[in-house]
Amino acid sequence: MIVSVSRRTDVPAFYGEWFVERLRAGFCLVPSPFNRFQVSRVSLARSDVDALVFWTRFPAPFAPAFDALDRRGDPYLVLLTLTGYGPPLEPGAPPVDDALRAARTLADRIGRQRLIWRYDPIIFGPGLDPSSHLVRFASLATGLEGLVEAVRVSFIDLYRKTRRRLAALPGGDAFQVDPAATSGAGELLAGLARVAGEHGMSLSTCAEERDWSASDAPPGACVDGALLDRLFGVRAAAKDPGQRAHCRCAPSRDVGIPDTCLHGCVYCYATSSHEFAARRSTSHVPGQPSLLPLPESDLRTGC
Repeated sequence: MIVSVSRRTDVPAFYGEWFVERLRAGFCLVPSPFNRFQVSRVSLARSDVDALVFWTRFPAPFAPAFDALDRRGDPYLVLLTLTGYGPPLEPGAPPVDDALRAARTLADRIGRQRLIWRYDPIIFGPGLDPSSHLVRFASLATGLEGLVEAVRVSFIDLYRKTRRRLAALPGGDAFQVDPAATSGAGELLAGLARVAGEHGMSLSTCAEERDWSASDAPPGACVDGALLDRLFGVRAAAKDPGQRAHCRCAPSRDVGIPDTCLHGCVYCYATSSHEFAARRSTSHVPGQPSLLPLPESDLRTGC
């Protein structure tokens, strides 16, 4: 079993103490994001976990958890999302310099093969045209050179709630452009791939409907079964049926809960609003089995 920690929230940045407690307990409880009465028990016992994949913008607070994982000998990868957009798109994200310092510390611990950069999502809007993306990406790649070998990129998916939140920003109508549908999308990806190569990184796309291999941006995966096999001998199925049609991630069990991330990214599909997530997070108790308290009536655990 591969454990994903987590597509739905930034556990390393905000909930490290809870995760360490769950490692000690050997399990956690996870309510379905579609039905809160359906609660699954996910084993975190070393004998049941083939590998863990962590998703984060800021891994520095998670050092005690990495210590615990290293003592147990757990195989794990870390996906570091770093775009440098800042406010108003990412009002709570850590400053770029802080994120880069955390990346250096983590790369020293785990090595560059196990730290993957996500420049995701690519958004067009005020101050975010293709040329500015190339400049921004090159600056971040310079800071990450020698720390990562791979970078995943994807264009924003403009879900209804995403469009609504973006439209509320200054100049919000300009954010309604689907970058993947523009004539310059392939040229932008080719430019990003070229810059990545100049800094010793390979670039691939994530969950894109179109195959951009002709732009030197072949399809890739975040929960990368081939990489997990190469590094740790983990044999995983090629496709997680619970993910989007064009997602190539290997199957995993996610332990997060939506509407608990405090970065406040306006484009996030897993957060309804920063204010709602902030209110919900106040009920978090590190010693409880689920990221948020479960009413007694919700404790109907599956396998």
